[in-house]
Amino acid sequence: MARINLEHIRHAYSAKAKAAGDYALKEVHHEWDDGGAYALLGPSGCGKTTLLNIISGLLHPSDGRILFDGLDVTELSTQHRNIAQVFQFPVVYDTMTVFDNLAFPLRNRHVPEAEVQRRVTEILEMIDLGGMAKRRAQGLTADQKQKISLGRGLVRSDVNAILFDEPLTVIDPHMKWQLRSQLKMLHRQSGFTMVYVTHDQTEALTFADKVVVMHDGEIVQIGTPAELFERPSHTFVGYFIGSPGMNLMPVAIDGSTAKVGDQSIALKGAPKLNGASKLELGIRPEFVRMGREGMPVTIAKIEDIGRQKIVRASFCGQSLSIVLGEDDDIPADPKITFEPDAIGIFADSWRVGQEG
Repeated sequence: MARINLEHIRHAYSAKAKAAGDYALKEVHHEWDDGGAYALLGPSGCGKTTLLNIISGLLHPSDGRILFDGLDVTELSTQHRNIAQVFQFPVVYDTMTVFDNLAFPLRNRHVPEAEVQRRVTEILEMIDLGGMAKRRAQGLTADQKQKISLGRGLVRSDVNAILFDEPLTVIDPHMKWQLRSQLKMLHRQSGFTMVYVTHDQTEALTFADKVVVMHDGEIVQIGTPAELFERPSHTFVGYFIGSPGMNLMPVAIDGSTAKVGDQSIALKGAPKLNGASKLELGIRPEFVRMGREGMPVTIAKIEDIGRQKIVRASFCGQSLSIVLGEDDDIPADPKITFEPDAIGIFADSWRVGQEG
């Protein structure tokens, strides 16, 4: 296992890159703890796979250094970094049995056969392929082959880190939930440093201790699932995390009062605006309260999703989503209030503090 330091890492796929917009991965400068479980979360093209491949050694960064436990590994190959990587699509040896596929990385490192038998048997049970140990991989389904890839990444106990690049893409939904739970359990048991790339917030939030949210080639927040939900640092985090995402609307600030249209909303304190040109108020749908007192809204649609109702409304000309309980009443003349502690003010897309 290793502590991973990313020191001023940048990467461009063109040698002519000069401006920040030319870089697929803008400057990343962070330390990830030894034994941590991290998820790189973001939409396609945000730079998460580029960053993963730089950590593994498949890509050499245009700028910056990578350190494992203080050792500069920037110029080292994947093999010499002692990394296990599981890719989006399964990579297996069709002519080998399932058992031999998992045993291959151990035997290649001359691990004693008794230890090979013990470790492979343990991983086969974990990924629910124990009954297929003697079958050749050829002819197995795509999700079974991906489980072999996962198992081969997990079977070694001496790696610095295990990197997963959207490994559950070809797995059926029920098996995804099961494998996520098993990966989480294995992390707790083994203490491996794990980095998991995904665009699926459910995968990220259920797997990781810390989620690394990426947007437009940069890291916009690293936090626990609760931190990302309750205090997003950037409007993208607010919008991307949660279903539905955070409500964001233009706002004017007068001291410790926020004004949306003709409505005034009291804040906990005066936001530090620092001359920002774009101001927004953010409130998650779960923290909008509906009743017979407060600010008027116009309801456009109600979506009943079982245990909850999602109300789509208009507030001062702005779209507003509200999450209500299954049995909550919706008044004929609905009004809303915002939970004061849940209101965020964003200046040029970044959350700002409030004095007071």
